Amino acid sequence: MGSACIKVTKYFLFLFNLLFFILGGVILGFGVWILADRSSFISVLQASSTSLNVGAYIFIGVGAVTMLMGFLGCIGAVNEVRCLLGLYFVFLLLILIAQVAAGVLFYFNMDKVKQEMGSIVTKLIRDYKDGQEDSLQQGWDYVQAQGKCCGWVSFYNWTENADLMNRTTVTYPCSCEKKAEDDSPLVKKGFCTASNGNGTQSGNGTQSGNSPEQWPVYEKGCMETVQLWLQENLGIILGVCVGVAVIELLGMLLSICLCRNVHSEDYSKVPKY
Repeated sequence: MGSACIKVTKYFLFLFNLLFFILGGVILGFGVWILADRSSFISVLQASSTSLNVGAYIFIGVGAVTMLMGFLGCIGAVNEVRCLLGLYFVFLLLILIAQVAAGVLFYFNMDKVKQEMGSIVTKLIRDYKDGQEDSLQQGWDYVQAQGKCCGWVSFYNWTENADLMNRTTVTYPCSCEKKAEDDSPLVKKGFCTASNGNGTQSGNGTQSGNSPEQWPVYEKGCMETVQLWLQENLGIILGVCVGVAVIELLGMLLSICLCRNVHSEDYSKVPKY
């Protein structure tokens, strides 16, 4: 009966570690995505808070070690190697502590990131240069086009951009332009000049100059859209971490049970260390 229980525990532990290996790859992928993505708001977030980069490196480290431990756990469970099972338990405990640290770091810095985000975005809008290839500008263009919003609080944030407001014709941020449902999904960059129905430029260079009220743009700011996006994506990441933590606790329980009972088995099949 005891031998049967050990075998069941062994193969359950093997299955847990297989799932553990896959979820470790998911966590590693999250960390790489945060560091490597330059075409969305992630690039702007990285500029707003160093804690996001620190958290990303923690995720990469935890994901890589998790995959390694899942592999070693599979070997230790199948071969009933007490040394590997004990090492597996210790590393699981360290990984769990690291995940909790990353989760706490994200949670307690959430309000700080939101506060810093506003100042970073308003500065980005104020310093935006037409025709300049910059990853932050491209990321913000992507946010405005995909979120169907303009500016941070409202489209009036763009009136702080001197280059834009010095234009004598009606000129506006291209990524803010209102689009029909069947328009091209490509994100426009830089500034665009409004035209009338005949295809000629509107605006006559009068004292009114570049009036924001004439811009064919979304009036809603991107603050609520970005904050909602941030909560949803970080919620998914933290949800995956919680799921992995549950599997880690079960893996620790199974590994310690198997490690304590393996001594009663035949050691002739176990490699000596």
